[in-house]
Amino acid sequence: MTRAVYALPGNEALADDLARRGGWPRAALDVHRFPDGESLVTVAAPPAGGEAVLACTLDRPDPKLVPLLMAAATLRELGAARVGLVAPYLGYMRQDARFHPGEAVSSRIFGRLLDQAFDWLLTVDPHLHRHRTLAEAGLPRGRLIHAAPALAAWVRANVARPLVVGPDGESEQWAREVAALVDAPVAIAGKERRGDRDVRVTLPAGSDWDGRTPVLLDDIVSSGHTMAETVRVLRARGLPPPVCVAVHGVFAEGARELLRAAGAARIVTTDSIPQENALIGLGAALAEALAAIGTEAGAPAG
Repeated sequence: MTRAVYALPGNEALADDLARRGGWPRAALDVHRFPDGESLVTVAAPPAGGEAVLACTLDRPDPKLVPLLMAAATLRELGAARVGLVAPYLGYMRQDARFHPGEAVSSRIFGRLLDQAFDWLLTVDPHLHRHRTLAEAGLPRGRLIHAAPALAAWVRANVARPLVVGPDGESEQWAREVAALVDAPVAIAGKERRGDRDVRVTLPAGSDWDGRTPVLLDDIVSSGHTMAETVRVLRARGLPPPVCVAVHGVFAEGARELLRAAGAARIVTTDSIPQENALIGLGAALAEALAAIGTEAGAPAG
């Protein structure tokens, strides 16, 4: 099955990288914003009977969603047999239960909406907590790749004698996997959340921490408050300034400044969301997974 790669605005580097690595053509996509806020999407015709791949990471997803759905529908109308989405960051996975009466379970709503529009979706380490799989989040045809090997490679190359620290229980899976890959001790902090920006962090006692540099590792840095509080606790223990590493750098306003003020030595994320700290590349892993999706359709994608 032939394939072409399209970029939603802001995702050009991702689409270019995927197309180059896979040997697939890049095709044009334009989004025009009218003064009233509505969008006009224009796409180059896809390969007849082939596959169109849209590249669009889904941080701050609300303004991206309507153009994305319009592009997918238009590509089908113009002859694409399949339309897929590469979204390294998948938003709206946080709200995976109804915590208070009347709340929307956003993860399933968002997942089902994307599943209706796309034949498959490829993402990186979505924030699955109560959902064990993407299928439970409404995405039975969703595929995911893990960033731990890329994170471990960066830590191995840049941090001598690391101590890998997960700032809360939700980060434990990433912290333990990376620690195993770099042969380092691991510590998982306890967290009591009192509000969106108010947390209390406690650390276990450690006997093998001397002479090690803490590497705080989490899947998402958004407000930065959990990681910043963990930095303060580590510094109070007399450890060197920590290196903060995350899969996805969402970075709400002021988050970087908060981490630096707390005493972080460095802040590094993958390039799942383009921003200044995105120094760990995921292009090779995404392209490899994308090539595998192509072969599942029948003939290799070309």
